[in-house]
Amino acid sequence: MSQIPKRFQKFTEDYPQVAKAYEELGDAVHSAGPLDDKTRALIKLAISTGARLEGAVHSHARKALKAGVTKEEMRHAVLLALPTIGLPSMMAAMTWIDDIIGEE
Repeated sequence: MSQIPKRFQKFTEDYPQVAKAYEELGDAVHSAGPLDDKTRALIKLAISTGARLEGAVHSHARKALKAGVTKEEMRHAVLLALPTIGLPSMMAAMTWIDDIIGEE
């Protein structure tokens, strides 16, 4: 599994108060509703996929694994984006997922 990107690590070193506030905002929105960890992880992965954010897909794939999401569930979440965002965008996101979970 990939490590936290060096750029993000540097950001937290250079701007610790901003990084702390960012983390606290994330914690607040995650605890603001009734969704469980796995569901939230899949939603964040889907949002990142739809927005075509490679770094975010990598990050949310790592977090999804920690939340107990299976490789198959992640791939299904990305596959569900196909009719909405198109084949090239879905395939890009599938590649980004495989960067984290490995190709089989």
